[in-house]
Amino acid sequence: MAAPGNAEQTQLQDMEEDEAGVEEREMESDEEEGMGVENSDDEEDESSEDEKENEAEIQRLEEQLSINAFDYNCHVDLIKLLKHEGELFRLRKARQKMSELFPLTEEIWLDWLKDEIRLTEEDSNREKVYELFERAVKDYICPEIWLEYAQYSIGGMGLPGGIDKVRSIFERAVTAVGLHMTKGQTLWEAYREFENALLSTLQPPPGRIPGHEEQDLLNSQLERIHTLFRRQLAVPLMEMETTYAEYEEWSENGVPETVVHQYKKAVQQMQKCKSYEEALLVAEPPKLAEYQAYMEFELKEGDPPRIQITFERALAENCLVPDMWTKYTTYLDRQLKIKDLVLSTHERAVRNCPWTMSLWKSYLLALERHGGDHHTVSDVFEKALNAGFIQATDYVEIWQANLDYLRRRVDFTKESSKELEELRAAFSRSLDYMKQDVEERFGESGDPSCVIMQIWARIEARHCKNMQKARELWDSIMTKGNAKYANMWLEYYNLERAYGDAAHCRKALHRAVQCSSDYPEHVCEVLLTFERVEGTLEDWDTAVQKTETRLNRVNEQRVKAAEKEANLVRQEEERFEQRRKAKADKKSQKKVQKGRAGEKRKAERDDDQDEWNEDSAPKRQRAGGDNSATDEFMETETGLFGRNAPPGYKPTSGGGAKKPQQQVGVPPQNQNDDKQELRDDTSSVFISNLAYTLEEPEAKLKALLETCGPIKQIRPVFSNKGSFKGYCYVQFESLVSVSEALKLDRREVEGRPMFVSPCVDKNKNPDFKVFKYNTSIEKHKIFISGLPFSITKEQLEEMCKNHGSVREVRLVTYRSGKPKGLAYVEFADETQASQAVLKLDGMDVEGNKISVAISNPPRRSMMDKPGSSRPAADVMSRQVYGARGKGRTQLSLLPRSLHRQTAPVGKVENGTAAERATASTAANAAGESRSLSNADFAKMLLNK
Repeated sequence: MAAPGNAEQTQLQDMEEDEAGVEEREMESDEEEGMGVENSDDEEDESSEDEKENEAEIQRLEEQLSINAFDYNCHVDLIKLLKHEGELFRLRKARQKMSELFPLTEEIWLDWLKDEIRLTEEDSNREKVYELFERAVKDYICPEIWLEYAQYSIGGMGLPGGIDKVRSIFERAVTAVGLHMTKGQTLWEAYREFENALLSTLQPPPGRIPGHEEQDLLNSQLERIHTLFRRQLAVPLMEMETTYAEYEEWSENGVPETVVHQYKKAVQQMQKCKSYEEALLVAEPPKLAEYQAYMEFELKEGDPPRIQITFERALAENCLVPDMWTKYTTYLDRQLKIKDLVLSTHERAVRNCPWTMSLWKSYLLALERHGGDHHTVSDVFEKALNAGFIQATDYVEIWQANLDYLRRRVDFTKESSKELEELRAAFSRSLDYMKQDVEERFGESGDPSCVIMQIWARIEARHCKNMQKARELWDSIMTKGNAKYANMWLEYYNLERAYGDAAHCRKALHRAVQCSSDYPEHVCEVLLTFERVEGTLEDWDTAVQKTETRLNRVNEQRVKAAEKEANLVRQEEERFEQRRKAKADKKSQKKVQKGRAGEKRKAERDDDQDEWNEDSAPKRQRAGGDNSATDEFMETETGLFGRNAPPGYKPTSGGGAKKPQQQVGVPPQNQNDDKQELRDDTSSVFISNLAYTLEEPEAKLKALLETCGPIKQIRPVFSNKGSFKGYCYVQFESLVSVSEALKLDRREVEGRPMFVSPCVDKNKNPDFKVFKYNTSIEKHKIFISGLPFSITKEQLEEMCKNHGSVREVRLVTYRSGKPKGLAYVEFADETQASQAVLKLDGMDVEGNKISVAISNPPRRSMMDKPGSSRPAADVMSRQVYGARGKGRTQLSLLPRSLHRQTAPVGKVENGTAAERATASTAANAAGESRSLSNADFAKMLLNK
């Protein structure tokens, strides 16, 4: 019984253990489930937070677009965010808005089309996708979009007319991009595969002879495939040999001779273009230079389809280059003249570069040239006004183009018409637009000469015979600051002469004599000529009296102005002389102080020398030499260059001390000891802008520069007191190390930028400059001011690269390394720089409102540059225009007799500074020295 009892006990123990294990496993599973619930809750919380952040960002982008709908990057960011969130309805709406304002890129269109294809699986909705494809293929010539379009249409070939629709799309595709040398072959092959698939459906089953109709369909399909092969082999495409081999294998009767001839001709053309295609393959985007060379080649070849496809390929990658669009549209206007192609290309041009006025102007002319309806032309003009041109004069030109169009619509044989009233209303609106919109935005009207009003007045006078309106317009022109210009009065006089009467002509000329200030002599001459032809004796006398009075007053004004200018010149000369004397006195004082310090140091050296001589006299006598020169040399080394003198340094005996004569027959001591190396500038660099407090500069620079190559020596420069002066010379073993060292320029060393430049002897190259500032406008570079001091180069580059390809970013700093809040950013071309100015100007960066403009650095005056050795005579000639120089619009009232090269001024007892300059010039010309009196000077002015 014991054994069974033990067995039962053992079974009970096993059951208890199993139950305990089950309970333990259940508890573990419960814990795991609880942890899983907690993890899922955490993930849901994180996802909800992300959704909230994304929704807030979406709302911010939508609000920004409501303020500025033309923010391209904002549209792109919104579309990406909505696609990530799966907001399909809002995504479709965002894409729709962007496509209305901008042409979309190939990537954006393909994403949109694929999303719409997935959403519209029913056949009833296929037409909406077809409409979307039609919009997509109009923006750019994109082989991928055409291929996607054709493949999507194959899905509907089972519908009524489906096969014909597929063939129609394929035909349009090969017409549009079949000449694309690298991507056209894909479309041709897809077209042939589609036709081969149809051919397989027409093949009868094995063993059955096709009927007459079936055989006709079969032969027709075979001929269609033959034709596709022949058409493709006549087009120069890459890898044509593969297509030719495939045709040989497919054709039962071989390749016809005509096809072989066309194929060989296409291969020859392909070989001509191969170098351009290879250049495009290896070039970096946007490949503008390569495309321009390709287009020049195709234009010389003169094949219109190939010229068109080359332009389209170039514009697909350079869609923001206005010159490219201008060249393309000009070619289409003058050569092809196909209405649909011309107008669609003009429309694409202004959508890609809406800021370019010339493209809008060409578009308006093309619409008129091809008979566009008036409503369409008006709509295009209104869009042009809202395009945001960057110059006030652009608005003047676009208004002129529209007014020219409206004038050509008017039939002036009728006294009054709807077109004439529309023309007059347009003229009135243009003047209001210039006064309100343009002046408010640019601070100027863009039409200072009132060209639009002049045209209006001439139309009223010539075509409408309405001189009263023309005179009112000219009165308005003169009140806008044009009354002082003789050419404006003469323009009005000519109008009166042609369409008015003699009385108004005389009145206009009399007003011109009184008001014009730039060419009064010419206006007076015109008045006298007019009275000789038209006037009475009384009219002649009046004209002579008025002209004489006016000319006398003008001469008096010119004399006063000349005297005033001469006084300014004299004052400037005196100030310059005072500055020169003060500078010379300061320099002489420094020399005196330096001489005294040198004498003091010399006295100290003499005392030390005497003491040393007393202690070491026996030794010197035994050596039979004199060490004074060596001692002096070593003092110079320590005083000027610290521990080591630069290679090639040659000491000179200074301070009035003469070098002692060496004893005859005894070589000087240490003459060959520690011989100095010859200086080698080609393997050296000059390092400056280091901190004066830099400890052990030699060791620190060696650690910094040893990566550039083996260093021969480092020569830090010290002052007389032994303090480091902040610059040094570094000589390398090889020339290769110099270029590596120059790459460390502006490297920060203990909080200051280290300047590294080539080591150049200024005595041999006085004009050498490490960095030459550009003094002309740099259209591909922008200048940014008002930046926060905390901004970094990387942050600025990240901010600018959204508007173009950034080549270089340079933050402007003080010599101490502290930022100035200024920067220069160089783009790949001027178009990208212009776009950056439009988008970045006025942007808020870390609480600072920045200003952005095209880089146009001012000219640097020679007198402002340190070390300028400009001759005094040149400086004097620059001062002849007064203290502020001659402004761009300032008229010189100095008589021509005084517009001569000013010679060095000598001492003249009588006369002003201008007289002395004139007297000196006249004396030099006559070969004698004679001064002019005040009477001589006044006589000279009156004669002029």
